[in-house]
Amino acid sequence: MQQILSAQAQDGMILAKDVEIEGGRILCGKGTTLTTSLIERLIRMEIYNITVEGHPVSVAGEKTLKEELQDMEDRFSRVKDVPPLMYLKKRLMQKLIASRSE
Repeated sequence: MQQILSAQAQDGMILAKDVEIEGGRILCGKGTTLTTSLIERLIRMEIYNITVEGHPVSVAGEKTLKEELQDMEDRFSRVKDVPPLMYLKKRLMQKLIASRSE
């Protein structure tokens, strides 16, 4: 899942989280497919950030999944003999992969 600006949204994207307005009321539920009219409504209502499924928007300077995984390997390279840290690395990598593929 990826948090994007409402102005970056496009038809067919799917909300990964509910869009809430004041008072905790849900304007659009998780799983809603975005349309042009819905995107325009979100912008008019000054809802600037939404969370969508997948990772549809590339951001300048943002690392690829492969680069981020390699960075994590590098960070943990000195503690390969410490089982709790290896477990932590494994879990972090799984979360990173899942966040990019949802």
